[in-house]
Amino acid sequence: MTPRKSFGSDNHTGVHPAVLRAIVDANTGDAAAYGADAWTERAAAGLREIFDADDVFLVLNGSGANVLGLSLLLHRHEAVICAESAHINTDECGAPERLTGAKLLLVPTADGKITPEQIAEKLTGRGDDHRSQPGVVAITQSTELGTCYTLAELRKIADFCRASDLRLYVDGARLANAAASLDCSLAELAEGADALSFGATKNGAMGAEALVVMRPGLSADVPYLRKQQTQLTSKMRFVAAQFGALLADDLWRANAAHANAMARRLADGAAAVDGVELAYPVQANAVFARLHPRHVTALQREWTFHVWDEQASVVRWMTAFDTTEADVDTFLAAIRETAAQ
Repeated sequence: MTPRKSFGSDNHTGVHPAVLRAIVDANTGDAAAYGADAWTERAAAGLREIFDADDVFLVLNGSGANVLGLSLLLHRHEAVICAESAHINTDECGAPERLTGAKLLLVPTADGKITPEQIAEKLTGRGDDHRSQPGVVAITQSTELGTCYTLAELRKIADFCRASDLRLYVDGARLANAAASLDCSLAELAEGADALSFGATKNGAMGAEALVVMRPGLSADVPYLRKQQTQLTSKMRFVAAQFGALLADDLWRANAAHANAMARRLADGAAAVDGVELAYPVQANAVFARLHPRHVTALQREWTFHVWDEQASVVRWMTAFDTTEADVDTFLAAIRETAAQ
C-alpha cells in the first residue's frame, strides 16, 4: 500500500529535487571550510540582495537561528515580548530563555499576531530594577496559527518599536509562505526588522536556515555568537548550495505559493463538510479545523496530522511544496466519509 501523504508538518517532506541536485553538484573536490567557499559567498550575496540586508549568516536550524538572532539584539538584563503561541515559547524546549538568559513576556492572542497596543502593556515595568527590562519584540511571519501580518501591520509594529527603544526580531521559518500570500517581496517583509530568520527547511531544503541582519552595525558580533552557539558548520557549502537552488528563478516563492494553494484547496473543501469548522483564517500553508473528537480519532488511523488543541478538538493540517491536488482531494474524501459516519 502506498503511504498516505502526511499533513502533519512541512518538515515531513523530502528535499526538493533541485535542492538535492545542488547538494550533489557541490560535492565535487575540496572546498575551504566554515563558509570560506564560493557557494557560501554566492548564497550570502544573493540573500543580501533579495532582502536589501546588511549581512546574512547561514545556520543549521530554526531554533538556532532564533537563539542567534535574539542573542544579537538583547542586553543581558532584557526580556523579549512575544505572542504566547510563539515558537520560541512553545516549541524550543526553553532554548531562547536558557541560552540568552532572557525572560519571555507573553502576549495572549486570538490569531497569533500581536499589536502595538499589546506590546505597550508589557512596558509598565520599565525603570524598575526588580524586573526584566523589555528590549526586543519577537513576531512570527507567518504565525504559528497560519495567519500573516500585513505590511501595514508590520510597519505599525516597527514604528512603535523604534519610538519605544525596542528592537524587532522576526521568526521567518515560513517567511516564504507569507511573501507568497501577501504577494510582496522579502525586502518589504524585512524592512522594519533589526534582524530576522529566513527558513529554507520547510520550503524544500534538507536543513538550511539564514539569519538576516538588517540594521547596520549589528553584524560584527554574529560570527562569534554563531560559533559559540554551535551553529557554524564546517562543510558550509552544502547548506549554501541549498539556498542557491531556492534562489534560482525564485524557486522559494514557487514552492511557497504551491503549498499555500494546496492549503486553500484543503480549507475550501473541508469548510463545505458538515461538522467541520475552520478555526483560523487560512493565509499561508496551515489549516486549523475543529471537528468531533471521534472523527479525529478515525482520521488518524490512516492519516498523519497534529491535534493542536485537544480540549477544543482543533487539529492542524499542513501542506508543503510537494503536496498534490490528488493528495488534498483524497484526504478531503476521507474527511467527508468520516464526518458522514
